[in-house]
Amino acid sequence: MPKINKYQDISEVDRVAKKDLIDRHSPFITCENVAKINEPFEVKVTMGNEFTHPDDFDHYIESVTLFDGETKLAQATYVPGTLGNIKAHNTTTFTIIPTGKKLNLVAHGYCTKHGIWEGTSVEVVVEQ
Repeated sequence: MPKINKYQDISEVDRVAKKDLIDRHSPFITCENVAKINEPFEVKVTMGNEFTHPDDFDHYIESVTLFDGETKLAQATYVPGTLGNIKAHNTTTFTIIPTGKKLNLVAHGYCTKHGIWEGTSVEVVVEQ
């Protein structure tokens, strides 16, 4: 199993010292706090908040994966140059259909040079 870099596992000192590295590799989830059961629900995952990530042949975001807890919901895979070979925020919008009472969304981003990065989880209430 590869090492998963988790934002919450990085010390406060390292978060400040390596802010650009950590930020550009962390997936940030944006979505509504409430979803309706059995209806399409959009979840946007953006790699990096403040800092952009390279899109070079040997250093780019290869995939973005969305989970509900430990259940894989969706994955998008990219090739180098998808973002025009410039630094940018890789943004992926997933549409899912909630079936339970809540979602515990977490995203992983895979950088070809720095491995797997996990963002902060987001809880969504699912209503009838």
